Formats: sequence, C-alpha cells, structure tokens
Amino acid sequence: MGILPSFLAIALLLLLITLGVWVLGWYSLFGVMIPYTAALLFIVGFIYRILKWAGSPVPFHIPAVSGQQKSLPWIKHSEIDSPSTTGGVVARLALEVLLFRSLLRNEKVESQGPQKLFFKTSTYLWLGAIAFHWSLLIILLRHLRFFLEPVPSIIVFIQRLDSILQGLFPVIYITDVIILIALGYLFLRRVIYPQIRYISLGSDYFVILVILGIAATGILMRLGYRVDLERVKEWAMAMLSFHPKVPEGVGLLFYVHLFFVSLLIAYFPLSKLMHMGGIFLSPTRNLRNMSRHDRHINPWNHPVKGHSYKEYEDEFRQSMKEVGLPLEKE
Repeated sequence: MGILPSFLAIALLLLLITLGVWVLGWYSLFGVMIPYTAALLFIVGFIYRILKWAGSPVPFHIPAVSGQQKSLPWIKHSEIDSPSTTGGVVARLALEVLLFRSLLRNEKVESQGPQKLFFKTSTYLWLGAIAFHWSLLIILLRHLRFFLEPVPSIIVFIQRLDSILQGLFPVIYITDVIILIALGYLFLRRVIYPQIRYISLGSDYFVILVILGIAATGILMRLGYRVDLERVKEWAMAMLSFHPKVPEGVGLLFYVHLFFVSLLIAYFPLSKLMHMGGIFLSPTRNLRNMSRHDRHINPWNHPVKGHSYKEYEDEFRQSMKEVGLPLEKE
C-alpha cells in the first residue's frame, strides 16, 4: 500500500463515519463501543508485545557504542556513549528518549571523492521529529483535563503555557501549529526524496495521515465548529467510570476526531509506533559495555572439550622434534 491507497483508505473511513453518524445514527457504536474496543486492543496488544520482547533471550552481549570503552585506568572512556555503569545506561536512554540523540548524530553518509566518506547530521529531520513528539506529548497532557476531576495544577499550567499567544492569535495553541508543520514536513519528506520513498511502506503514510486527521479535526473544533467542552468532559468521565453514555450535542466533527483517535490507539500495538516501549527493551541500549571487564559466555554454546597446548605438544612431540620445532617440555 503506497501513498494513493493510504489517501483512499482515509477517504473511505471518513465516508464510513459520516454515513454512520449522519445517515444511520450509530452514535452508540462510534461514541461508546469503538472507543472501548480500541482501548482494550491497545492495552492487550501493548502488554503482549512488551512481554514478548521481555521474554526474548539475549545470549550475546551487544550494546551499541560510539565512544571509548572503559579499559585501563589511564585511558579516558565515554560514560554515555559507551556506558560501563547503570547510571551511564540510564543517562544514554534519557538522552535518546527525550532528545533523540542518535537521530542527531551521523544520520547521513555521503561519498566525496575516492575512499572518502563524510558523516553528516540531518538537522531538519531531527527538528521535525522532536517537534512532533514533544508537541504530541503536550497535547496529550492537555487532554487529561477531560479525564481528571479536579484537574491537577500542572495540567492547568501546561495548558496556559501552551496558549500564551492567544492574546495575539485567539483560540490558538502553540503545539497545534507546531504539530501540523512537523507532520507536514515528515510526510513531504517521504514523498519528495526518492531514497525515503523507496523504503517507505503504506503503513508509514497511513499513520501520518491518521495523526494529521486527529490534529486537523481537533483544531477545527476550536476554530470553526465549536464543541461543548462540558459535554465532552461528561462523556469522558462517564466512559472512564464504566458508566458510558452517548455524547450529545457535539456534532459530526467530534465523532470523526474520536474515530481517528480510536483507530490510532487500536493500530498502535501492530505498528512501528511500538518503538515507544521497545526502546527500553533493546539490548543495544539497555546493556552496559563491560566486555573488557567481564567475560560474557553464550549460554547456548554446546560444551566442547578443550585441547590445551600441553596436550597438543604431548600428542605431536615426536613429529615436532623431527622437524626441529622448539618444545616447552623436553
């Protein structure tokens, strides 16, 4: 599935939700049953994938390193790029999760002249990725106000900070603008560059379009097609307390927004989005680099009887004497 099938899939889903809500009146299906089903699939799928990864054997010591390993005391080693302690591993994971450090370093390799390779940083890709992920995190935190009562002060602070420009641009959140720009860049990057387009799957385009649909419908509900937020919170609290009720007076756009959110949540455990949990279980990231300090033996190795040099010399002593080879033991 490429770009065009992904657009067609989104169009068919929009047609489905429009007919289901406007024509057939399936409010309970799209407002209660689908969100509950999506949440169940997400929880079960996420736990299954995590447990499956956690139970996978790691017979080899394979930490990814890009710095000097700890060896002799007088050789300075890199505690983050080649961590030898648990603290170093935690620091490297923190930099990876919060700042996408590996994405910023040596992302592009170019050949300039014979036998000359240059490693370059793809700054725009790093900026687009970090802008998208941090904006999405802040938007998710903002939405917690619909599920918590009373709303924690930290959530109120984040919302006010995100809306600090509303004095100049009414009803605009900073993260709404940033996430649209970031998603647009990430999508166009896959379309414009032939190398990226060649390795892109239909699922890559589909996920970006679904998130774009979520962001666009959410912004439209603030700018033009206003939704009664009190009724939305009543619906969210009822769903959270397992006393579901059909959202009333919210309009078609809210159902489209909710359907895309449910679709993304249900698809999450089956997609590449699972890197959110998988990064913590990657042996290349969560292992200490202590191969020069500790001997790591593959537990699957079949026991093999060794053949020492002493035994070798005893076995071939006469032949070695005849050809004049030195012997340790006469």
